[in-house]
Amino acid sequence: MLAALAVLLGAFGAHGLSRQLTASGKPAATIEKQLNQWETAVRYHMYHALALIVVSFVASDSPNRRAHFAGGLFLAGMLVFSGGLYGYVLTGWRPLVLVVPVGGVAFIGGWLTLACSLGRSPTAT
Repeated sequence: MLAALAVLLGAFGAHGLSRQLTASGKPAATIEKQLNQWETAVRYHMYHALALIVVSFVASDSPNRRAHFAGGLFLAGMLVFSGGLYGYVLTGWRPLVLVVPVGGVAFIGGWLTLACSLGRSPTAT
């Protein structure tokens, strides 16, 4: 579902958003910057939607709390990083862009936690 949402938001950014920003009368450089921010949000959204699929495979092999925690960090990163950029581009409300780095830290933490979860051997049953 999260990957489908990324595709949907990417399509909106490529078609509807560009028309909306152009109609707003903003300078071309501002519009280009906002479209780039939207594209970055969609790209990271999709990467981490796919990462959640990897997490589901890692977590399905055995009870792996680290993998579950990594998934939570990826989801938090999507909400804060991508969501912050989506919101900022749509509203121009500056505080949204200020929390984006927190989402980036969640992504990094998720990747590190996922890597640590892969180093653990499955629990014998």
